[in-house]
Amino acid sequence: MQPTRWTYKEAARYNGQQDTSQDELQEANVKVMPLKYETCNVKDLGILISDMLMELVRLNDEFPLRDGQLTRFHSRAPPGISVRDYLFRLIIHATLSPPILLSMVFYVDRLCAMYPAFTISSLTVHRFLITAATVAAKGLSDSFWTNSLYARVGGVSVKELTLLELEFLRRLEWRIVPKPGTLSDYYKGLIERGEGCVIEKRSESA
Repeated sequence: MQPTRWTYKEAARYNGQQDTSQDELQEANVKVMPLKYETCNVKDLGILISDMLMELVRLNDEFPLRDGQLTRFHSRAPPGISVRDYLFRLIIHATLSPPILLSMVFYVDRLCAMYPAFTISSLTVHRFLITAATVAAKGLSDSFWTNSLYARVGGVSVKELTLLELEFLRRLEWRIVPKPGTLSDYYKGLIERGEGCVIEKRSESA
């Protein structure tokens, strides 16, 4: 008997059955994600990333903000737009590709590791996202938009975005290009933690 609601563990166990076809997974309401992140639908990836970010926000908001922990990424109050809606706004209007989106996830870990005062919270997540999107687009893409467009899409001034971008790059010591294989690891990790998602099986003939 199939569960009425799929969790990650149930989906992963279902994926581990050697005789389970892709069609059977789809019939069980399990989202089958492509093997390669380059071909992943950006909206599907946006859902996985926003879910992860909202979980980080929930956890980090439980800790009181202490003196000396304010950063340039902190806003005075949480913006009125949800994390998911904001990320989707960036995806649509700034045309973010899967490599850019996954690099933004990579930047979460890297910035937190190199800048202990920074955490993903309701006060920082929006400014982090627009800054990370801007930096990733410029660092990984052959073509990208101007800061004026990124600022307009992100709801900040051009001056503020420029300051955020410089602070971001300085904190990361200008090392913004992930090593080979890193984005694939982050992609697989997002799928593993997501509910009702499994990664496409590798073809036996491949």
